Amino acid sequence: MSGQSLLVPGTISPTRPVPASIPRPEYVGKPAPTPYTGPEVQDAETIERMRIAGRIAAQAMEEAAKLIAPGVTTDELDRVAHEFMCDHGAYPSTLGYRGFPKSLCSSLNEVICHGIPDSTVLKDGDIVNLDVTAYINGVHGDNNATYLCGNVDEESKLLVERTREALNRAIKAVKPGRQINIIGRVIESYAKRFGYGVVRDFTGHGINTAFHSGLIVPHYDSPHHNTVIKPGMTFTIEPMLTLGTHEYDMWDDGWTVVTKDRKRTAQFEHTLVVTETGAEILTLP
Repeated sequence: MSGQSLLVPGTISPTRPVPASIPRPEYVGKPAPTPYTGPEVQDAETIERMRIAGRIAAQAMEEAAKLIAPGVTTDELDRVAHEFMCDHGAYPSTLGYRGFPKSLCSSLNEVICHGIPDSTVLKDGDIVNLDVTAYINGVHGDNNATYLCGNVDEESKLLVERTREALNRAIKAVKPGRQINIIGRVIESYAKRFGYGVVRDFTGHGINTAFHSGLIVPHYDSPHHNTVIKPGMTFTIEPMLTLGTHEYDMWDDGWTVVTKDRKRTAQFEHTLVVTETGAEILTLP
């Protein structure tokens, strides 16, 4: 694996403004969101709104990813996604969520998730996860992907490729009547073939009018998570695979999660709706 130096926190730029005409999620300006008490199964009209939110989130992530290259800051990636969402009438869901200061999460190399965009400069050989969520018409669409920056070593490339495949396999396993732990069983059995760690403490989640509904979607085989999958349920699958341990440390910022052994990690995510026969991806550009 690349012998690059470990990440350190950079300087966070001032909060980017969102036009007053764009509706905010209810949690903005509050320490935490109001707990969701609604159903996990959504009606057709809500799902249609989620298709729009998901598409904008996917497009915003795609636009930011076009800039990934050595010498670019993660703050610049945040700016592009922020402006894209605002230009399309969407609010960046992470901005102000439990105090998070930016419009996407940028997680490099050993960062598992929730990295804060800042003055950090991308280097040749980095792997870069972008996690973008858009809120529009009262609903959220959430996705992420890991990208290669410049010339990336083979071990890291394979990790990224196989994490994407783990997500694809998990999506194919979603069927009405199965328990939700089928998702983690499929991901973990695939990851074990390569000796990868599967992060346990950060999971997929129910999503709809709430950013996180309370439904938990583990990426490891968990017999306790036995919710039955039903048509109309909307949730994310977002496996985080590591080259070493699944254990983690958190930076003093209270957000940035890094592997305990500081080995590299990759993640991919889609928002899905369960259909009569499987799952439809709502976060397609």
